[in-house]
Amino acid sequence: MIRRVVVTGLGMATPLGTGVEKNWEAVCAGKSGIGPITKFDASPFQSQIAGEVTDFRSEDFMAKQQIRRFDIFIHYAVASARMAMEDSGLKIDSSNAHRVGSITGSGLGGLTMLLHNHKVLLEKGPRRISPFFIPGIIANMAPGQIAIEFGAKGPNISIETACAASCHAVGEAFRLIREGVSDAIIAGGSEAVVNPLALGGFCSMRALSTRNDEPEKASRPFDLDRDGFVMGEGAGMLILEELEQVLERGADIYAEVVGYGLTGDAYHVSAPEPEGEGAISCMKMALDYAGLRPDQIDYINAHGTSTKLNDLSENKAIKAVFGEHAYKLAISSTKSMTGHLLGGAGGVEAVYTALTIKRGIIPPTINYETPDPECDLDYVPNVARQAKVTTAMSNSFGFGGTNACLIFKAFEP
Repeated sequence: MIRRVVVTGLGMATPLGTGVEKNWEAVCAGKSGIGPITKFDASPFQSQIAGEVTDFRSEDFMAKQQIRRFDIFIHYAVASARMAMEDSGLKIDSSNAHRVGSITGSGLGGLTMLLHNHKVLLEKGPRRISPFFIPGIIANMAPGQIAIEFGAKGPNISIETACAASCHAVGEAFRLIREGVSDAIIAGGSEAVVNPLALGGFCSMRALSTRNDEPEKASRPFDLDRDGFVMGEGAGMLILEELEQVLERGADIYAEVVGYGLTGDAYHVSAPEPEGEGAISCMKMALDYAGLRPDQIDYINAHGTSTKLNDLSENKAIKAVFGEHAYKLAISSTKSMTGHLLGGAGGVEAVYTALTIKRGIIPPTINYETPDPECDLDYVPNVARQAKVTTAMSNSFGFGGTNACLIFKAFEP
C-alpha cells in the first residue's frame, strides 16, 4: 500500500540565523547572510567571503563532552534535528523506535576537524591525535548522533552526493515511509567547511565569487554579472511522517511530500550537461512520481548557484520540462541570501519550500540587477511575493552530475 508522507517539523541553522523563524523573517526580507570570512585569515585567497553561521551556540543543543568530540557540521545537524523534533512534537519510545529513522546528507563531512588533527599530527606527533578524531569527522556520524540523541532505531543512512546530498536524503526518507519501511524519519543535511583547505580548493577551480568588496551582493543567481558561488555553512532538517499517525496525534502539517526524482548527467566531474539533460530527466521523474502535470507546479526553489554554467543549464532545463508554463512559474534561489551550503543546501531549501507553501510567501532572488538574456524566466527579483503556492519543486544538482528533485504540495485531507 502506498502511504502519504507529510512534513511536521522543521529546524535549521544558516548564515541567516539559528532557528526557523529567524531564517524565514530574513529570507522574506531579502537579507543577505554573506560577509567577510572571520574564521581564519582569508587575505591570501582570491575569494575572501562566505556565509558563516554567526549566532550558533553548540552548548544550547549538545552536552559539553559531545561538543569536543564532533566536528561542527555534526553540531549543526544535531541542533537542527532537535529544533525539528520539538517543532513536530514527535515522541520516540520503545513502541515506535524501530519505525523511526535518521537520514542526512553532507558533501565533505568533518573537514575542519580533519585539518585540526592533521596539524596536531605534524606539530605534536601521532600520540596526540584525539581518539574521537575518526568518529568525529565521518559523514554518517550526523545521522548516527541524531539517532543516539533521540533513540531512533530505524533506517540510519548518510548520503554523500555532493550538492544534491541532503535533497537525496529527504527523497529517500520520503520513499522509505511511502513504501512502509518506516513511519517517521528525521531527514535533511549539514555542511561546515568554511576553512582554508575547502576555500583554496574551490578557488583553484575558479568556482567562487571574488566580489570581496561587496560580499552581500556576491551571490547573484541568474544575474548577468554573476561570477561564481559563495560558500555557506549550516544545516536544514525536516521531520517526515506517515499521514495517519500524524492525524491521530493532531500534529500540524507544513506540506505533503509527493514527488522525488534522481538522475545522473554522465557528462563531467564538475560542469553540468550544457542543455540540462540530467536536470530535465530528474524534474520529469519527480513529476511522474507525483502524478502531476508540469502546469500544476506553481513555484521552483532553484538550485541557482550563481555560476555561469549552472544557472544557464538549469534555466534551459526548466524551459524544456515546463514549456510555455515556464514563463508563468515563480522561480527563486535562496542561495542568493544564504550562499551555497554544498551538501547541506537541499535540506535548507526543502525547509524554505515547505514554508513557502504553508505561509504563502515566495522568497526572492536578491541581487538580481542586470537580467541575463539567456536566463529569461521569472526569478522573483529582489522582493518577496505573496502568493498562494499549492505545489512547489526544489532542485539540487551536484558535482559528478548527480541530480535530485523534490515536490511538495499543500496538504489536503
